[in-house]
Amino acid sequence: MANALEIAGRAGGLVVFEAVNVRLGTGRIVIPDVVVAETDDEGTVVDATELRLVSEIVSPGSAATDRLLKTQLYAVGRIPWYLLVEPDGSELTLRLFRLDGEHYVEEMVAKSGERLEVREPLHLVLDPGALLR
Repeated sequence: MANALEIAGRAGGLVVFEAVNVRLGTGRIVIPDVVVAETDDEGTVVDATELRLVSEIVSPGSAATDRLLKTQLYAVGRIPWYLLVEPDGSELTLRLFRLDGEHYVEEMVAKSGERLEVREPLHLVLDPGALLR
């Protein structure tokens, strides 16, 4: 996932970080799986205002956190896009959410064999099945 985002991000002048500290507000730091940022200075903490997209890969132990809690936290941090990667055995589903006011709304979904065509914040076409190979 990070490699695909990095190639597309580079073309748009954006940088991709994996497992970086993100400051959502005073005293609140999270570590998303992947972020797409406007800054190339990772430092020790990247401010949420510098992020264009945040992505989480759901695992059995973090499913509720990734689908509910982090969705709310990222919305409060005003991160414009949230990409949720949901593995299910040999299948993969990508869900792209767009910030609408104070909440995310589902912009598009793609399952293995389908295409997720992202135009913002970067131009990217993904087949979830190809990410598993």
